[in-house]
Amino acid sequence: MRIITGKYKGRHFDVPRTFKARPTTDFAKENLFNVLNGYLDFEDDVQALDLFAGTGSITLELLSRGCKKVVSVEKEPLHYSFIQKCLQTLKAENAFVIRGDVMRYLGKCKEQFDFIFADPPYALAELEQIPDLVLQNNLLKADGLLVLEHGKTNDFCQHPCFVEHRSYGSVNFSFFRVKE
Repeated sequence: MRIITGKYKGRHFDVPRTFKARPTTDFAKENLFNVLNGYLDFEDDVQALDLFAGTGSITLELLSRGCKKVVSVEKEPLHYSFIQKCLQTLKAENAFVIRGDVMRYLGKCKEQFDFIFADPPYALAELEQIPDLVLQNNLLKADGLLVLEHGKTNDFCQHPCFVEHRSYGSVNFSFFRVKE
């Protein structure tokens, strides 16, 4: 796993082969961040939330690009420890990793974020509920953006807060914003 750009550009972290996580491919991640640059200025006090953080790839990329604060939520103990180790290696003091269930976290979180990225297992039964849970629990700031990574069988274009869909190979991203 490598960091594409920013202050940690080119840093590599070896993800253990025993991991269950399916990290976002470099190709999809690079294209996603190219699109995100049109929505957000990551160096402008952006606070981000990385749900189903997995390997921490998105967390590390957000930090590298200058996010003021990044909170990561990961249930799997080995993945949580791996993310912690990566953050310690980078001496990242503005990152916080929570070991816990994302669905429970969404119901209890009292913070708001400028950017939320969710990369659940594609087979997660509650995957379709994630946009509503984020929006109903008021986790996005007024101009905030939610990006949900999902498989090709999910279609969110009828969701009232849907903005756009991007596809990179088998990786799909749906973008959501609060409608005023």
